Amino acid sequence: MADFPNLSRRGFLSRSAAIGGLLVVPGALTACSKTNTSSGSGDDVLAKLRKQGYVRVAYANEAPYGYTEHGVLKGEAPTLHAHIFKALGVDKLKPTLSDFDGLIPGLQAGKYDVVSAGMAITPERCANALFSEPEFISPTAMMVKKGNPKKLTDLASAKKAGVTIGVMSGAVEGSYAKAAGIAEDKIKTLQNQQDGADAVKGGRIDAFVLTGISLRWLAKTNPTLEVTPTFVPTLKGKKQFSPGGAVFQKGNEALRDAFNKELKKITSDKAEYVKLLSPYGFTASEIPPATLKTADLCKA
Repeated sequence: MADFPNLSRRGFLSRSAAIGGLLVVPGALTACSKTNTSSGSGDDVLAKLRKQGYVRVAYANEAPYGYTEHGVLKGEAPTLHAHIFKALGVDKLKPTLSDFDGLIPGLQAGKYDVVSAGMAITPERCANALFSEPEFISPTAMMVKKGNPKKLTDLASAKKAGVTIGVMSGAVEGSYAKAAGIAEDKIKTLQNQQDGADAVKGGRIDAFVLTGISLRWLAKTNPTLEVTPTFVPTLKGKKQFSPGGAVFQKGNEALRDAFNKELKKITSDKAEYVKLLSPYGFTASEIPPATLKTADLCKA
């Protein structure tokens, strides 16, 4: 299982097999150095992609969002994007591995056509690239001991029970906990996800708070723990959905719009969404609300 560089992906710090009919292209799993822009004056990018038969996607090797396993490209974003591009008449994904911080610069340089990495939609990123409508939201959950002995359901219940919770260093969950009125001495900071799981197992904390997506993935290797149902915390009166989406080069609005039309078909069909993404821990609770729009998320 890959490590989770959540701080970069979620923007917390100001910050050889088929997949739905699309194949990993051999030799394409290393970063590309050639700058070959996909867009240009008057170019029909989607027509070009259909003609060449593949779309160049970048991933950051972060499970469960976009990663490789035994040379096979997997994860939420590649699986969803494979399905969408196949519907658009583009049969293959040609993947490029990138450091997370290099994803948008590489896109701007024309090294690939789409970022397929579950990237959080933020105003800062919107200034440099085009985002699809949200592919998912990241409701919060808690990892607890099997049986949930403290009967925790959300941060309000944690405050009422007077329990000690854990959050990851630098992550927004700490601010959510404080906003819910949990005392600072009841909030412990952990350096990474496995540290949080170990702290729950060792009784040093009663619950580890993170996104449900990440915690369900973490639970696969920590069978003595379980994950509570998700909830949406509030901060300064606003619900914190933490949405993510596909990313396109500025100027490729037509490609982005075509992608969005197919994406809407999936996010409007709960059964299809869950069928596609449940292998990566995504559930119906990760389906974005229809009222959650990228145009609003991109506003500073």
